[in-house]
Amino acid sequence: MTDPISEKQWLTIPDLVELLGLPQGRVRRLIEDKHLLAVRRDGILSVPTVFLEEREPLGDLRGTLFVLSDDGFTDDQAMRWLLEVDDSLGVAPVDALRAGRKAEVRRVAQALA
Repeated sequence: MTDPISEKQWLTIPDLVELLGLPQGRVRRLIEDKHLLAVRRDGILSVPTVFLEEREPLGDLRGTLFVLSDDGFTDDQAMRWLLEVDDSLGVAPVDALRAGRKAEVRRVAQALA
């Protein structure tokens, strides 16, 4: 069975600096403020490319990250949930967010508490 997390494309902080055209401190602030979610992969802080849309953080991601955090999810647990297919959504939650299904994704996330 393939791992949906390993299959994703990932960006490091320097990659994000270049792609977003922002200073490193600002990129780190986007992560601290939950506009983006980053986890350590092989010891390197990384963000999946699916969390970006047109060189900006995915707009509906932040509120969803707050819901997951309020539910007690660690960053690693939140990342796994966002990237793996959820049976009730039929797709990975991040894909549902990208398709404009914010309310449905957050409803499912709240039910996990």
